[in-house]
Amino acid sequence: MTRARREQISLLDTPYYHCISRCVRRAFLCGQDRLTGNCFEHRRQWILERLTLLEQVFAIDICAYAIMSNHYHLVLCVNETQAQSWSDDEVLQRWLMLFSGPPLVQRYLQQEALSAAELARVAEYAADWRQRLSDISWFMRCLNESVARQANQEDGCTGRFWEGRFKCQALLDEQALLTCMAYVDLNPLRARMAQTPEASDFTSIQQRIRQRGKTRQSTPLPVLKPLSARQTDVDSAVSVPFALRDYLSLVDWTGRCARADKRGAIAAQTPPILQRLCIEPAQWQRTMLPAGLRFQQAVGSVARLQQYAENIGRRWVKGQAQARQLYAAS
Repeated sequence: MTRARREQISLLDTPYYHCISRCVRRAFLCGQDRLTGNCFEHRRQWILERLTLLEQVFAIDICAYAIMSNHYHLVLCVNETQAQSWSDDEVLQRWLMLFSGPPLVQRYLQQEALSAAELARVAEYAADWRQRLSDISWFMRCLNESVARQANQEDGCTGRFWEGRFKCQALLDEQALLTCMAYVDLNPLRARMAQTPEASDFTSIQQRIRQRGKTRQSTPLPVLKPLSARQTDVDSAVSVPFALRDYLSLVDWTGRCARADKRGAIAAQTPPILQRLCIEPAQWQRTMLPAGLRFQQAVGSVARLQQYAENIGRRWVKGQAQARQLYAAS
């Protein structure tokens, strides 16, 4: 039975979520359609431009992304503290970057004289929009509706562009966050669209590598939630709690192991980040292969999955068998 997003997203358990949207009937989102010969490569830039705007408006940080031929992945972090720190005026101004808003709010922002009842109504708008600006469902709605309208206009058609609702997985601990970020960043390598992480176009791993090398970008890109500069810098309110150097090393190592001509090989130089987070290396490699991430509603250790299920009013959530294998030592 389909469950409402508000019953699946539990900020009590985690601010991190892995979201996936896929085109209806597996139609082409981007890239070259071999059946029709049409090229939709430019649509990838639509998504990046929209993400760049939404990252500036919402209290939601982007940790990782990958834009594929018929779907895309996002790892998002809800920053509720940031949303609560905004003044009502800032909330209204942010919302109007996306929507026209009612005339009453326009009059308020133009500093026209308003009655007490009108001011109270403006405050209600601000409270409602503040909640929406830290809501993943609204973030995904603002992204998907914009892309769908552009694509349908270009294709000269109407109707659904996306395959139902977006899929969402709660990432309940550091191990889960690392697993899904790496899984997302390695999507083009598994699909044989790229040979190396730095050659994986329209991915956060390529963006991080280029920013680390201070390569100039010709077009604006979304601001990524930074990784810790040092292992001891684990303030999760500021950055993702593992070091950039460790993460890049892990993705490179995993990408080499996941290649078709290297299947089954376990490199001796296992990145120490796996040891620190108590992740079993061989199972990690299997998880990074296509269809290897068998978690459903949430990703995390068995204990965290059980606590999450209790918090959202369920007896259990799927994925505990894989959690026992992948996070065996945790």
